[in-house]
Amino acid sequence: MKALYKSGAHPGFELVDRPEPEAGPGEVKIRVMTTGICGTDLHIESWDSWAQGMIEAPLIPGHEFYGEVVALGDGIRDVRVGDRVSGEGHIVCGICRNCRAGRRQMCIRTSSVGVQRDGAFAEFVVIPETNVWVHDATITPELGAVSDPFGNAVHTALSFPLVGEDVLITGAGPIGLMAVAVARHAGARKIAITDVSAPRLALARGAGADLAIDVSRTRIADAQTELGMKEGFDVGMEMSGHATALPEMIDNMNHGGRIAMLGLPAGPITIDWGKVVTHMLTLKGIYGREMFETWYAMSAMLQSDRTLRDAVSSVVTDCLPADEWQQGFTTARDGAGGKVVLDWTKF
Repeated sequence: MKALYKSGAHPGFELVDRPEPEAGPGEVKIRVMTTGICGTDLHIESWDSWAQGMIEAPLIPGHEFYGEVVALGDGIRDVRVGDRVSGEGHIVCGICRNCRAGRRQMCIRTSSVGVQRDGAFAEFVVIPETNVWVHDATITPELGAVSDPFGNAVHTALSFPLVGEDVLITGAGPIGLMAVAVARHAGARKIAITDVSAPRLALARGAGADLAIDVSRTRIADAQTELGMKEGFDVGMEMSGHATALPEMIDNMNHGGRIAMLGLPAGPITIDWGKVVTHMLTLKGIYGREMFETWYAMSAMLQSDRTLRDAVSSVVTDCLPADEWQQGFTTARDGAGGKVVLDWTKF
């Protein structure tokens, strides 16, 4: 099969022929149709310090995908050949304290598809049946390919009640854009989002943001005035990982405000912990998806709300044949648009 391959401990990938994987007991073999390019994949391709500490090459990367089930290993109960599916990329041990308590997203022995085991930047991928999510007919290959980051957005956005609340999202990357759509679906009153990319801010307006703020020109405090707010934001979602984003978000939260943090900072961030304490703020770290409550929630929202489905679909701005992966990675790394998807049915 054709696959993007990290052949060793060095920058870059190669599009090469690799042995086709076979499904073992409890596993499902999937013919990959589309894959999303994630920030994790950019780290692995560039072979930065994070990648060097997380993976062992050789490896086939890629964990955001949509495809068709083509073969089943022994012991499969529910998944069927022909099902159109995506997959939860975190494979858990099932026996640590958190797994046994139903908190599988907190497993201490998580193995990630495309990071610690071969992934979906290939014509075929194999994952456990327990990680397979079967889609209905309303999910297009492009939308299915971004199920993983949409799950990040849903997990982050639904961490706190949103009905009637004023919401601030920092970072209008693909997940931030999806979070706008989820917050609108969930009943937020006012939604503001920040970035420095004009195209991404335009996408945010299309996704349902009331105000898209270019923080290279406008401070969030001034944006509050424009929105007619008097006491600060009720819920914050930090998606950017930028060193200045969280401190400015804290400065603009109402007393008792709640912040969900998905963005990974590249270094230490200076925080006014006195304000966190005296303003009684809640900060919650978010990683991945709640398995599998988030998948049920996202599936239900997409089935019931056409506007939400269209908004999430619009986040995919580029879909390229898989053999144009280098252009895809360049576009994703530029950070000026939405989600980039590779089509593995076209070469």
